[in-house]
This record gives sequence, C-alpha cells and structure tokens, in this order.
Amino acid sequence: MSAARQTPAVAGAAGASIRIFLVDGTSTGLRLVEKSNWTGLGIVCPRSEYGQARQRSEFDRPGVYVLIGPGVSALPQVYIGEGDELRSRLDSHQQSKDFWAWFVAFTSKDDNLNKAHVRHLESRLVELATTAKRSEISNGNIPTHPALSEADTADVENFLREMLLIFPVLEVSAFQISSMRSFSQPAHVFGATEHATLYLSGPETAATGVDAPEGFIVNAKSHGRLKTVPSMFQWLLNIRKSLEEQRILINDGKHLILTQDYAFDSPSSAAGVMLGRSANGRTEWKDAQGQTLKTLQAQAVTKNHE
Repeated sequence: MSAARQTPAVAGAAGASIRIFLVDGTSTGLRLVEKSNWTGLGIVCPRSEYGQARQRSEFDRPGVYVLIGPGVSALPQVYIGEGDELRSRLDSHQQSKDFWAWFVAFTSKDDNLNKAHVRHLESRLVELATTAKRSEISNGNIPTHPALSEADTADVENFLREMLLIFPVLEVSAFQISSMRSFSQPAHVFGATEHATLYLSGPETAATGVDAPEGFIVNAKSHGRLKTVPSMFQWLLNIRKSLEEQRILINDGKHLILTQDYAFDSPSSAAGVMLGRSANGRTEWKDAQGQTLKTLQAQAVTKNHE
C-alpha cells in the first residue's frame, strides 16, 4: 500500500478560508460571506427574501451590488450598482427592475468604505464584466472612476481582488477574465490534465484550449465550423448565437474565429460550439500525443494514488 502524502500546493498560491453563514438555516436564503483576514462582507439574497432581509443593519452601509437573473441568450443578465446606503438602492430596484432573481452585495464590516470607494468598485466591475463577456450587462454605460488618492486606490483595488476571489464561490462568473497566458506551462503540478494544451480538430475546425478551474478555456484565434448540424442541441445553438452577437465569434467567410480567450462551462460545450454539433468534450479534446482528455483525467487519478 502506498504511503499517504500531502498534495503539493500551487506555487505562489496562499490558502484562504471563506465562511458562508446561512442566516435562516437554508442554502437558498439569506447568506453572509466572510473571508479570513479581510474586513469585507458579502451578502447573498434571493429576491423573494429581500423584503425581510432589508431590515438588517448590513443594508445601512455603503456598498456595491450585482443583480442577477436570466438573460435573453444563454448567458445570465446582470446589473451592477452602488449606493451610500445599500437599502435605498435595492428598494428602488425591487420596484423598478423586473429581470433579477437574486443579488450579491459587498460592504465593509468596519465602515471603511465610503461613497467614492463604492463608485470605484462599481466602475471596475462594469469594466471587468464588459471585457469578460460572460453575461448580458444591463448597465447602459461604464461609470467613470471617481477621484481617489493613490493610497485609497490601492486599498479599494485590494478590496476588489478579494471580491473577485469570492464571486466564483457564489457561482457568479460574470467578472472572470480568462487568459491562456495564465497557463503557459505544459502541465500543472497536480497532473497532466490541468493546464496542458489540448487540441480539437474536425471539418473547418482547429482549436486549442486548456481545462482550467474556471472552465474550459479555448484560445483566441481558434477556428470553428460555420455550419451546424440539424441534431445540435438547442442550448449549444444558444451559446453560439450569444457569442456571435458579442463578436466573440466572428464569421470570416470560411470559419468562425474566436476573437479572445474564452472560458466555456465544460469541455463539451467548448467542443460543441466549435464543431457545430453536439460533442463529448472529454473524448474530442486531445493532447499533442493524441490522448483524450478522458484518458488524461484517468491517468491523473492513478498517478495521485501511487
């Protein structure tokens, strides 16, 4: 029997603890989110519970928030806002905006955020969401940055970095900007499947990508097939349509070209969109030696049990 061993940590990464408190004891109700060594506080609340939750003192404070709901396409719809009192802004949206089903808000536990800080956070989040193109943004324009001192800018950018770490834990991907530059090594320290370059080929299709924590990232300039087969799943057609509308996929007359690195939610959605048909991404994506992602994942499990 092999001796137990500790899994190596990712170089440069530090461990952190995120605590999610279920206020009413259910996973779908009001939740408060805290992170170790951070003064921020996240608030997650479904629209149906806001009428009661709004009475809490957390909503007295300045903060930034994201309203989230279904979009017209396959992507979620978001609205990003700020307020020097969260309650008044959210009260207004409860009356005036129909699309949203839940929200995530961030404030400070020690009153360190002011109006200028939250305006900066709002502007930065709109910028990030616009660049990531992983949501339908309801904001009409990107808000301007307020005038902040160099020290205040550094502090609020540090606050933003902690928020961006927490958003994916709450299944909010609107602000995740994926870049293949982050995965330049041929393989990750945990095994051969993560961050190794994988290839997809087929009629009019030539794409590269990596299987990463935030999704399956397909490299900019990858080529996809123009036509789709009649049996292609509707949800894949919806993703293709959304990406074309956002100019993430463009038609050059011969192929669909990916204009930026883009994180799909799975290898299969990435393969299906690029191939123009329903596909099992675990068998379609292969490494330089022709081994499928499925094989590589199985090898990684075997390797880590030796």
